[in-house]
Amino acid sequence: MVSVECRNLTKSFGYRCVLEGVCLRVEQGETLVVTGRNGAGKTTLLRLIAGLSKPTRGEVVIAVNGQPLDSEEVHRHVGFVTPDLSLYAELTALENLAFFAALRGLPTQRHDARCLHEYLGAVGLLERADDLLRDFSSGLKQRLKLAFAVLHRPAVLLLDEPTSNLDAAGVEIVERLIRDQKQRGVVILATNNAEELKHGDQILRLSP
Repeated sequence: MVSVECRNLTKSFGYRCVLEGVCLRVEQGETLVVTGRNGAGKTTLLRLIAGLSKPTRGEVVIAVNGQPLDSEEVHRHVGFVTPDLSLYAELTALENLAFFAALRGLPTQRHDARCLHEYLGAVGLLERADDLLRDFSSGLKQRLKLAFAVLHRPAVLLLDEPTSNLDAAGVEIVERLIRDQKQRGVVILATNNAEELKHGDQILRLSP
């Protein structure tokens, strides 16, 4: 069982307070949709949950089977789709995915070329596996980011504007990933797209 809890979470940058006193709890099988205008703090909240940024006050507690995770364990249990993820234009889609698998320290025998091809197939990139990223559209790059985020079968999947740059087929892939993730853990989705509110078992509206 997995849970994510934010306790009086506050984040300031200098004199600017981006988040103040955020409290939430998301449990196994649930999706939290975080919405609000640009600048409301959606991405900041996801980065705090992912452990990529430290709160000014308050805390984030991610627990698996009732046991809170330390910072290293959070890295192993969280997948994050974010516009900030840099891909390597000089590598193929398959090489990018293999590099990210190695970066995460995933076992080679479980993430060999055949396994990685399966992940590429799941996001509709199997036929582009050996193509260089420099030839990919922004939408195809977004699909590769989705594959990277679920490589390690995370307990918590964080999606920051996941359908950005995607066509209708890409949106269907995101929706399938959300359904699959809810079978094994938690989804937290940040968006200002009203259509994506349908995914939320809980909805958190942030104001700038």
